[in-house]
Amino acid sequence: MEYLHTMVRVTDLDESLRFYCDHLGMVEVSRMESEKGRFTLVYLAAPGDLEQAREDKRPTLELTYNWDPEEYTGGRNFGHVAYRVENIYETCQRLMDAGITINRPPRDGHMAFIRSPDNISIELLQKGDTLPPQEPWASMPNTGTW
Repeated sequence: MEYLHTMVRVTDLDESLRFYCDHLGMVEVSRMESEKGRFTLVYLAAPGDLEQAREDKRPTLELTYNWDPEEYTGGRNFGHVAYRVENIYETCQRLMDAGITINRPPRDGHMAFIRSPDNISIELLQKGDTLPPQEPWASMPNTGTW
């Protein structure tokens, strides 16, 4: 068995690509449009998985954009997508500077949660050892749910 991808439905493909690519740093690996099915699939890879993803399209995040408007609910029921980051504090600061809410700050120097434009919960985990707690993160409260 091999892990291939996780699929999330998105309501605004451009906004989602800005979030995942411009802010999170993911890279578009491939795109498929189906005129008959009226959908677009965009496969994204984390930078550390890019070589593997370009080779055999895994592991990737599949953004599914249905051309006919739909309202999606239950993003929290999905659970979450998780990514390892080089420095949890720098990553969260960069995201905050871009206007993204840190729902669960990295108080422990190890884990944080944010949400995509479509309310998908995304877990960020510190690569390697947990970083020592530091402000403003150590005393920052949770915002909303994750």
